[in-house]
Amino acid sequence: MIQPQKILFSSAIMMSILCPSKIISQPLTNPKFNDIYQNSNKSFVTKAVDKTGSSVVTIDTRRYLKKRKFSRNSQIFLDPYFERFFGLDLPYDNQPSIEQSQGSGFIFADGLVMTNAHVVNESDQVIVGLTNGKKFKGQLIGQDIFTDLAVLKIEGVGPWPIAQLGDSTKIKVGDWAIAVGNPFGLENTVTLGIISNLKRNVTQLGIYDKKLELIQTDAAINPGNSGGPLLNSKGEVIGINTLIRSGPGAGLSFAIPINKAKDIAYQLINNGKVIHPMIGISLKDESNFETNNNIVKVGYVVPNSPAEKSGIQVNDIIIKVGNKNIEKASDVISEISKNGIKKQIDLLLKRGNKFVRLKVIPTDITNLQNQ
Repeated sequence: MIQPQKILFSSAIMMSILCPSKIISQPLTNPKFNDIYQNSNKSFVTKAVDKTGSSVVTIDTRRYLKKRKFSRNSQIFLDPYFERFFGLDLPYDNQPSIEQSQGSGFIFADGLVMTNAHVVNESDQVIVGLTNGKKFKGQLIGQDIFTDLAVLKIEGVGPWPIAQLGDSTKIKVGDWAIAVGNPFGLENTVTLGIISNLKRNVTQLGIYDKKLELIQTDAAINPGNSGGPLLNSKGEVIGINTLIRSGPGAGLSFAIPINKAKDIAYQLINNGKVIHPMIGISLKDESNFETNNNIVKVGYVVPNSPAEKSGIQVNDIIIKVGNKNIEKASDVISEISKNGIKKQIDLLLKRGNKFVRLKVIPTDITNLQNQ
């Protein structure tokens, strides 16, 4: 007969074999599993902002307004006592004043910030603020008013958080768009929308002093977010937030494609300015209902421009520029830009019922303005 003590002892041995002490002593929760679980709960927007948000900066600008000069005889009116006595309400324009504004930008290379030209234009002092609270002086490397782009150099020692740049030629209508800014410092502001148009010509928006084709999105650009990045769902920069539409059609925002922005930025870094080849015409896209095709017409010819000198006339239909068949106005702009200045390019036009071949030499846009 087996004694009860032996049975209990045998059971204890079997339990120790089946349930090793190491397994029994391990915690029921795995910290690594918890990290993975928590990370999987993050939205793609959060992940995108986590990836690029630290590279988004605040840009504070100051402009010193000039002191008004008064004649010696006007000193009596500068005395506050006399102003109150005679009931005068004179502005204190004799005192120097500071005009302050704020915008956003992002670090795209070592110590280099990309932003809008209108954020820093005519500023006497620029301060760049990081999300960690640190602030540095910013030096303007260059700006291009025609594309509304500027590059700043941070006067400090890195390392700097650098945004990952995407490829704006790969985005499609319907893709997610995340607009990020840092208007007040320390915390990013984020809005979400979709890409609704890829090549919105600014002339269609009533803007005639810029040379841009913009990304259109319904992701709101809040005040102070101008110059900040537009991200794709991966957190890559695909554009620079630059405009909002007010009035009819309000609710739309616009961004400069990052591929164009990079080209402009590196021209500013290397040359201090950007060359914009022009021939001196405005263009109109029109639909031809007979052929169901789009045609591009000359709307205006700048006097004494390369276009006028070559014989281009208003209402000429542009058929071909160089070797490119023209389907829309942006095709003309693109081919002339590729050609560069001081180099001849061939144009095929339709004038009435006949075709006309002309040669024209583009010039920089600044030469057209100075005429």
